Amino acid sequence: MRLLAGHLKFGSQRFGTRSPVSKEGFQCVKRRDLIEALADNLPSKSIRFGVQIVAVEIDPITSFPIIHIEDGSIIRTKVVIGCDGSNSVVAKTLGLKPTKLSGLRVAQGFTNYPDGHKLSPHFLLMRADKILLGRVPVNEKLVFWFTNQEFHPADLETRKDPALIRDQTVKSLKNSPQDVIEMVQRADLSSVSLVRVRYRAPWHLLLSNLFKETVTVAGDAMHPMDPAIGQGGCVALEDAVVLARCLAREMRAGSCTLALKRYETERRTRVSVLSMKSYLIGSLFTASWIKRVIYLVIFDKFLGGRFSHTQFDCGSL
Repeated sequence: MRLLAGHLKFGSQRFGTRSPVSKEGFQCVKRRDLIEALADNLPSKSIRFGVQIVAVEIDPITSFPIIHIEDGSIIRTKVVIGCDGSNSVVAKTLGLKPTKLSGLRVAQGFTNYPDGHKLSPHFLLMRADKILLGRVPVNEKLVFWFTNQEFHPADLETRKDPALIRDQTVKSLKNSPQDVIEMVQRADLSSVSLVRVRYRAPWHLLLSNLFKETVTVAGDAMHPMDPAIGQGGCVALEDAVVLARCLAREMRAGSCTLALKRYETERRTRVSVLSMKSYLIGSLFTASWIKRVIYLVIFDKFLGGRFSHTQFDCGSL
């Protein structure tokens, strides 16, 4: 993938990195659209809504998992793939340590331009004055944006009000280009949110078990990430492709456990590297200049640079 780099006036610093949105680069997809596309290809009535998992245990006789639901009912199954987010009950069952709250929070939203936004098809990152802004077109009329900033206790109240999130984000971007300010001002309030960034330490991913018997995890349940690297949804889809491939190969011999073991082996290095990148990006906001230099050296010399992860090929089904 070809990277385009340039300088943009933003606050007291000059910084800008642009990466093409194309088949070879980034492609922004709305979560709802992705979920609907996947759901439409599943058999009728295969999805149950409003089901809250409270615990998962392994049956001592069959070695198969038993899922306990909030209403007191149970589900007996042969395989459990936990995709239940950063506070995953399934990850807890595997013995993964709880995710941690970073010192960052993310404000994000979508902005619609009825007559077209006329932006270049690039994923744009800008940083200055302790704020990181990311912007990427979804299509000719819709743009996704996010900002990373240090978390403050007042954010606990701010996150309840989309209009307040928007207004405070605009205030934080007061020295940015006018088109950036207008983009946030015009955001669809129904899409605006503010969340505290969670992460799972990369060394935990390297050293922990990512499966047990016929139970494993994928997506944020395994590797929650900072949105600045633009890979959260992508890596979850990679998990799905690799897991499906492993199950298809090994279940011919009737071994779900071997399939999950192969899945763990294939994914461990990939998600650990990405989690390290996410961890370092979050640390840059509060690190001293010496640590920043060290982190950037680690990025370039040991982790392949800031955007090398976008060229990863997880293989085919």
